[in-house]
Amino acid sequence: MLEHRIQQQFIDSADLNYQASEALSVPIALAVQAVVACITGGGKTLACGNGASAALAQTLGAHFVGGFERERPELAAITLTLDGALLCPAGLEPDTAAVFARQVRALGHAGDVLVALSAGGNCANVMSAIAAAHEREMTVVALTGRHGGRIAGMLRETDVHVAVPHDRLARVHEVHLLTLHCICDGVDAQLLGEREP
Repeated sequence: MLEHRIQQQFIDSADLNYQASEALSVPIALAVQAVVACITGGGKTLACGNGASAALAQTLGAHFVGGFERERPELAAITLTLDGALLCPAGLEPDTAAVFARQVRALGHAGDVLVALSAGGNCANVMSAIAAAHEREMTVVALTGRHGGRIAGMLRETDVHVAVPHDRLARVHEVHLLTLHCICDGVDAQLLGEREP
């Protein structure tokens, strides 16, 4: 019984990856183009998310700075933090909804890219980060689940929305990881030339 349940997890994930490969190839290619334009223009990538999405944001930052699958110069990337010290300006109540937005306003510039991860698409602090990125004239690459939640309605024509065609959070996170790997591979291919996978 348990073995069958485990096998079904793999089958469901494989099915979604197959569906997503067709649905997401265009927006992922647009995300790669946005990041490459940012890098070649001297900009940087900021990434944020909560929970499992925070770990995925860290993965992107690690691959950009530390390298993906081949040697290349470091790419400027910062994973935004949920550090409690940033939540509470002196004498005020903590403002968890503004923690990412404060960092975007402090670190972001026109031409930079914000990669905003939210499987449900409704995280207040991620939405605040997107608003702050728009204030800074940054491009937003939003990774969400099927409908994109409230984040979908915030995005501009110049932004990129990678909406995984699924509602189950575990499946969405799996495809987000693969999406980030595709972005890293695509950026390397654009900057260093094609290489056999």
